[in-house]
Amino acid sequence: MKSFFKFLVSASLLVSLFAFFGIANAETPPDVLVKQTADEVLTIIKNDKEIQAGNQHQLYAVVEAKILPNFDFDRVSHMVLGKNWRTATPEQQTSFQKEFRTLLLRTYASALGKYKNQVIEYKPLHNEPDGKSASVRTQIIQAGGPPVGVDYSLIKTENGWKVYDIVIEGVSLVTNYRSQFSNEIRQNGIDSLNKKLADKNKAAGLT
Repeated sequence: MKSFFKFLVSASLLVSLFAFFGIANAETPPDVLVKQTADEVLTIIKNDKEIQAGNQHQLYAVVEAKILPNFDFDRVSHMVLGKNWRTATPEQQTSFQKEFRTLLLRTYASALGKYKNQVIEYKPLHNEPDGKSASVRTQIIQAGGPPVGVDYSLIKTENGWKVYDIVIEGVSLVTNYRSQFSNEIRQNGIDSLNKKLADKNKAAGLT
């Protein structure tokens, strides 16, 4: 599990995750949505005195309001657990979704807290032929280091475009989660996974 959490909090890879998120709009193309909402979130980070002073819970509030509503959590949860989702009880599924959501809250708050005026470049939008899925490709330009590629996979729902995966330098977060979670479930069961996630979340002051 250590390598998993180390991967999640790597600021150099995750610092751009804030760029996509805002209030979803089914009529707004995903690439336009990314650019528009990036300005809003950056403004919040730069101008919020409590965030600048290191108030972690204020960061949590930003993530809760601007990031998490734009995830398709049902789809992500199914993809991350794979066959283990089908064999889990409804109670285990509910517990996993709760702790996984809080894990993402912590992860993105950590990334936001390390933002240091990196520049984000946007590549042409890639739409799938069915018109229901798209990829928003970006690069993070950082001083003293190579660009970091971050691609957002989105699906169009009745509530607007939702993120279901993020690929960072060719590494899918869903695939990484699935590998790490599958190992834990195989060795100790899904209840053990849920408990470990809950313990990490509780240690961060989130329940």
